Amino acid sequence: MSIERYEPNQRMSQAVVHGGVVHLAGQVAAEVQGVSAQTEAVLAKIDRLLAEAGSSKSQLLSALIVLADIADFDAMNAVWEAWIDRANPPARATIGAALALPEFRVEIIVTAAVAG
Repeated sequence: MSIERYEPNQRMSQAVVHGGVVHLAGQVAAEVQGVSAQTEAVLAKIDRLLAEAGSSKSQLLSALIVLADIADFDAMNAVWEAWIDRANPPARATIGAALALPEFRVEIIVTAAVAG
């Protein structure tokens, strides 16, 4: 089976496809402030990467959401629930943890099936 890597650099790839599954790296959005705006920006990045890999949010298998402050859970969920394909929700977990940079409020990691 082949392995396809998207947007690789010396440390990581933004997405890797193998065995009919696309695995996305944790997506963050420091270019905007606030958990709602960051969640919207992160989900847009996820949409773009999934499309490049031949998938979409309707094919999500799992999601891990990491919040710098778990008190942001409701604000993040409002954006998530407006975005998610409600007919095809993934398995999901949300945790609170320190993120790599203090300006990061949310990081989202997903896996999805690839059409084909």
